[in-house]
Amino acid sequence: MPSLIITDTLTQTQHRNMEQDDRRRNKNLGKNFMCRLQCMFSHSPTSESRLSLEDTQQWSQSLERLLESKYGLATFRTFLKSEFSDENIEFWLTCEEYKKIKSSFRMSSKAKKIYEQFIKAEAPKEINIDYHTREQIKRAVKTPTLQCFDDAQKIVYGLMERDSYPRFLRSDMYRSLLESLAADAVKG
Repeated sequence: MPSLIITDTLTQTQHRNMEQDDRRRNKNLGKNFMCRLQCMFSHSPTSESRLSLEDTQQWSQSLERLLESKYGLATFRTFLKSEFSDENIEFWLTCEEYKKIKSSFRMSSKAKKIYEQFIKAEAPKEINIDYHTREQIKRAVKTPTLQCFDDAQKIVYGLMERDSYPRFLRSDMYRSLLESLAADAVKG
């Protein structure tokens, strides 16, 4: 009986130590990630002053709010890469850039690249869209317009909003970043 008590006490102590290690690791994860984000954007002449708790909290209001923030976008991309599911955000961002093209030659060239990379079956970064949309884009790429990827972009945005974004908000990455910023705010 005494050995059972000792074993139980040992198990409780090990469990408590593991929880403390997890908390320390998450705190460091948040601090490290916060530093990496600020370093990524510190060289930019138009950079926002600093990553703030308020801004980071606003990311939870909507996917749109998250993507509007350069820090939010960078964090979300990192999260998606860690889950090996970054093709959706890459496609969405590529479409946003595509819509800015003025030259019809560049538009045609870029549309074909987007189709090859994201749309066609077995593409290297194939996105999850229905057959009808895929075929519609296949036809549209022959004489592309700025809107030829709009339907697929809406589908992908919806997938991110319903799936990836809620997972991101529950992730250790986001939570630890919030905790680190909150701790810094308390310190002043």
